Amino acid sequence: MGYVLEARGLVKRFKSVVAVDGVDLTVSAGERVALLGPNGAGKTTTLLMLLGAITPDEGTVDIDGHRLPRGRSRGMSEVGFVAGYLPLPDRLRVREALSIFGGLCGMRRADADRAVALNLERFAVAHLADRMCMDLSSGQRTLIGIVKAVLHQPRLLVLDEPTASLDPDVAFRVRSALLEVSGNEGTALLVTSHNMVEVERLCERVVFIAKGRVVADGPPADVVAQYGHEDLEAVFMHLAGTRLNEADI
Repeated sequence: MGYVLEARGLVKRFKSVVAVDGVDLTVSAGERVALLGPNGAGKTTTLLMLLGAITPDEGTVDIDGHRLPRGRSRGMSEVGFVAGYLPLPDRLRVREALSIFGGLCGMRRADADRAVALNLERFAVAHLADRMCMDLSSGQRTLIGIVKAVLHQPRLLVLDEPTASLDPDVAFRVRSALLEVSGNEGTALLVTSHNMVEVERLCERVVFIAKGRVVADGPPADVVAQYGHEDLEAVFMHLAGTRLNEADI
């Protein structure tokens, strides 16, 4: 299996601040990876470079073999992106909006309609199909955003805090559906989250960033053992505490 995402030597500076300092990150086909780190660690800047939203000062990003920024359009055609803050077209019904998005991804109308129906059922939101997008709650918007992101069967699904606005029972169903998408369709997952329980249930590998550098990369149990803590949450708190202590010096 080849890499669907390969980043090497990423560096990003903002004036005198080095936000990202030599980050390497790979995601293989079908792999489920969490990108973790406390606020200010460089995680969000790294994610934006991986998506081609900002250009690194040094280093390279390849998505499905396409080098950014020149190959961004072709690379991003194989990516789905989920974040609770992404908007939906308020004046369209859910089914209409999803069908249009499928068309924008190059899907034929019949294929898009089938994918819409399949994924509305998969994520247990078929009852929202005829609802106006403007009438959705924040949690419902998140769920429809996930459906939108998986319609075209992307090779890589990037999820930024995917269940932050969801009730625990709904979050459980979403995690189960995402595991189904990854297992059945071979979609790789790249997840950012502050919910370490979710990470342990959803991801087979975690990458921790602190002070702009990768400080741990491996299966959750191995990373926990590396730091001598009981679980990922304790590792996260350790790294966040270290960052805060150094900032106070």
